[in-house]
Amino acid sequence: MAWGEFKDTAAERRLFQRRALVMLLFVMLLMTGLLARMYQLQVVEHDVYTTLSDKNRVQVQSVPPPRGLVYDRNGELLAENRPVFSLTIVPERAAPIDDTLDRLGRIIDIADEDLERFKKRLNEPRRPFQEIPLFYDLGESDIARMAVHRHEFPGVEVTAELVRYYPHSDLTAHALGFVGRINRDELNRIDPVNYAGTNYIGKSGIERFYEEVLHGRVGYQHVETNARGRILRVLERENPVPGEDLELHLDLRLQRKAHELLEGRRGAIVAIEPATGGILALASVPGFDTNKFVTGISVADYRALSESIDKPLFNRALRGQYPPGSTIKPMMAVAALDSGVTTRDRKIWDPGYYQLREGGRRYRDWKRSGHGWVDLKDAVAQSCDVYFYDAAVEMGVGTMHKYLSAFGFGEDATLDVSGALSGLLPSDDWKRAMRNERWYPGDSVNMGIGQGFFLATPLQLATATALVANRGEWVEPRLLKDIRGERSADEFLPAETHNPLVLKDPENWEYVVDTMEEVMHGAKGTARRAGADANYRMAGKTGTAQVFSLGQDEEYDAEEVRERLRDHALFVGFAPADDPKIAVAIIVENGGGGSSVAAPVARGLFDAWLEEFPAAETNQLLGQLTRNGSEQ
Repeated sequence: MAWGEFKDTAAERRLFQRRALVMLLFVMLLMTGLLARMYQLQVVEHDVYTTLSDKNRVQVQSVPPPRGLVYDRNGELLAENRPVFSLTIVPERAAPIDDTLDRLGRIIDIADEDLERFKKRLNEPRRPFQEIPLFYDLGESDIARMAVHRHEFPGVEVTAELVRYYPHSDLTAHALGFVGRINRDELNRIDPVNYAGTNYIGKSGIERFYEEVLHGRVGYQHVETNARGRILRVLERENPVPGEDLELHLDLRLQRKAHELLEGRRGAIVAIEPATGGILALASVPGFDTNKFVTGISVADYRALSESIDKPLFNRALRGQYPPGSTIKPMMAVAALDSGVTTRDRKIWDPGYYQLREGGRRYRDWKRSGHGWVDLKDAVAQSCDVYFYDAAVEMGVGTMHKYLSAFGFGEDATLDVSGALSGLLPSDDWKRAMRNERWYPGDSVNMGIGQGFFLATPLQLATATALVANRGEWVEPRLLKDIRGERSADEFLPAETHNPLVLKDPENWEYVVDTMEEVMHGAKGTARRAGADANYRMAGKTGTAQVFSLGQDEEYDAEEVRERLRDHALFVGFAPADDPKIAVAIIVENGGGGSSVAAPVARGLFDAWLEEFPAAETNQLLGQLTRNGSEQ
């Protein structure tokens, strides 16, 4: 058989050519598809994939604004910001989160309460990819360990942030308040855009009232990150607008003096500048360290504060509601004179007690033997209870309520003090509503000397005293003096709502001030020892408020009464009497007599404000002039 019968070369060539053509067409078809797809990705959908790529590579981060600073009236820094290094986690990048927390715990010592706080915040509503702090205020050794192991923890960063710091926290705790971590309720009511990246918000005091001013406006930055989420560079940045700095009427020197005068006691001092209404001192003793609350107070520290018998967290100056006692007598004197119940010359006989009717209950005077014949000036100077028992019954609760309301009792009359209570100014309607009883003459007797249902805060007493110092002109107490920025302080203060207290005879103001001068400088004044040897004239009124009631025939023996059941010592006053520069209200809890305990505290404040501080400023100025002269 011939070889050609078995092999057809031409047929094989044609077969190969057909197969090659099919493969070429197939390859060309694939290439065409690839080119079409590449064209679609690179040209048609270029913008889409560029955006998706940038989302992985470029992130928009919020830049929180620096919080505004707070100064006292002399430029002393009361609240500042300091850098603190914190360990933060972005849960979406650190999953599984439990494994990450377990491995972190092997590197740095994380307290159980920090872990509990982190997990609580993890379950709260929050913005996606928001950092959650795990550990605050890292030390240098912790920062170094995290730097070594950084590559093992995607989504975990050591971040630096500005955190509030109070250099005089014990002195200013109750006046300034403090900031703290934003909680769930606050997260629901704040502007989520402007607070993006902000972890802290004002919780109390000035920090809370002026939150809008202090916070500022958030900024943004576009950053390029690697696959682990680490920032490589900043591409674009819009700087945040810092919060405005505040200047307060508060004087740190006087605030410190107030704490020194109350050291070892429990009480409160409020000092007001009558001309402006500026609060010069607002002290509640004992105080506490507000810095512990900023990044989160430990359970042990909070328990120690909250369970302390001295109640350091309680703001006595704003929220302490006490019977005002005899400190209310100058205001009662104004009411009695203007209502016509008494006159400057009217005298009554004080046998040591007062009776509504013959043979009825005896309402005792503090002086058991009585004061004899007394007029209104004697009654204020010697704090004669019987005179004011009689005047109160004659006026009745309606008249007393009318005038005391005009002094600011029964309301929060301040402009920018957060958290102040309104006390209790009782009335016939109030008693019917709360006790389902009518108002009895005996209730008026007690109200006439600031006892019974009547309650007032130290801030209210200072406000009323400033009104007497101003001879009826209202200037609402305030802490804010100025804003160090473009905006005006008046923009953030409510309009004044109180009208002047105009008396039928304006000379009665001077008469009542004279009666208060007799308290400090008169031969029988209850605070004459505190007013002795002063280079200026003071006007004041002492008071003693009972913590518990005595029976009709019982006598008060401070030595036999447990310390925390003893009377509160009070004082209100201002100086100089003819041109008031400072008005104060003081309460020393369980201190005993107002004349022996509270009045000397007031004298210390008056001396500091009118003599000690001006002398120090003069010496400082002379020293500066001397130095400048020697340099020249």
